[in-house]
This record gives sequence, structure tokens and C-alpha cells, in this order.
Amino acid sequence: MKNIISYLVLISVLFVINVNALDLELVAKDLNLSAGSKAAVQWKRVFKSERKMKRYKIDTLDDAIKISLEEYLINHAIDSDKPTVAGGF
Repeated sequence: MKNIISYLVLISVLFVINVNALDLELVAKDLNLSAGSKAAVQWKRVFKSERKMKRYKIDTLDDAIKISLEEYLINHAIDSDKPTVAGGF
């Protein structure tokens, strides 16, 4: 039992540490989102609207991941310096 608790604590710590290193492209892919499918201003609108976040299932994410995902999508929007090809991951 003690080993199981230690294992769960270790996994939790690793998860927290890896939030910054989380591959946001995979998170976006899991939600069927492509950064290059919208302009930066459109992604900003999505994250300002509870209804739109619910539509894309972004509302189910942890707040830290939501913030990082928003930054990723805006930084790789179709009108950004580093756009992602629409429909591509």
C-alpha cells in the first residue's frame, strides 16, 4: 500500500513538473483543434467565451493547461510568425 501511495505521489509530482513541458500540440490534437485554422484574434475570442470553450471542450482542461493552450494556439495561428498549416498537426 505504501508503494502505491509513493507511486501516485511521484506521478502527481511529475505531472505538475511537466505541465510546462506538456506537448500542447498533442493537447490541441486531442481536442481536434488546429492552431492554423483560425487567426490570433479568433483564438482570443474563443478563450473569452464560455460557450465557445465548451463547444471545443476546452472548458474541461485544467486552468494552467488552458492558459498554455491559448498561448500555443495564438502563437501558431494562421496570421502568426510561426503558423501551423490548417488541418495539420
